[in-house]
Order: sequence, then structure tokens, then C-alpha cells
Amino acid sequence: MIQFQPLEKKDIDTVTSLMSEFYAIDNYPFDTTIAKNLFKEFLTNDNLGKCWLLVWNQEIVGYLILTFVFSFEYQGKIAFLDELYIQPKAQGQGIGKSAVAFAKTQSEELSLRLLYLEVEEHNLSAQQLYLKSGFTIHPRKLMKHKL
Repeated sequence: MIQFQPLEKKDIDTVTSLMSEFYAIDNYPFDTTIAKNLFKEFLTNDNLGKCWLLVWNQEIVGYLILTFVFSFEYQGKIAFLDELYIQPKAQGQGIGKSAVAFAKTQSEELSLRLLYLEVEEHNLSAQQLYLKSGFTIHPRKLMKHKL
């Protein structure tokens, strides 16, 4: 059975270790010190979002992060499922499906208007999970400008 444990300051080392594993999959740059500082900031401001550790068989096997944005188009606060990571040893156990359902329920309880996410083009299993969970492919192109 999967449990969702709200992230606390004492868990920052654990979540940054998991984040390092996640980022390594696609060779994303990762700096542990920066990540720890970001989590400290994140935990002090409920307006930024929420994070949970995924606990399966009494072991932390991943994490889920929702970040918040205010949208005029969607008439209020929306969320971005910023990160969902499940360690390989726990994949294929229905944890992803439960985590997505949890994120959707939390979003409704928080009166959010929309839940966005992005997924790597090569991650077909995650794409299938999200499509089966009711997400649709957005017709717009996601773009970025790094400052």
C-alpha cells in the first residue's frame, strides 16, 4: 500500500537524494546544495506548492511535487505536477497510478482549477499513465525563456 507523507524539513536530505537519481535519468544538471536551499524556501511558503514522499512497504521510494501558479485564463490558482519520481525497484506496482490519483484529489481539495504536467518524449510508460489518468495532450507548444 502506498502512503503520501508530506515533506518536512527533516526530509530534505532524503528528497534531494531521490531528486538526484531522477535528474540523472535524463542527464539534467543537479546541484545538491541548490536543491536543499530551494526545498527550505519551498517549505516556508504554502503559496509555492506541496511536496510528498511516496512510502511503499514502509520505505520511501519516490516523491511528488505540485507547484502553484495563478492563471487568468483558468480563473484562479492552477498546479503544475512539477515532479513525480518512483525508484525503479518500486515501478510497476501501481504506485504511479496511485500518485497521479492522489495529485488530482489534492488539487481538487486545494480548489485548483487545472493540473498541468510535462513528460519527456521518450518516457512512453509515463505518457500512457497520464493519458489513462485523464490527462490530455495540450494543443499548445510549451516554451521557455531562462533568466
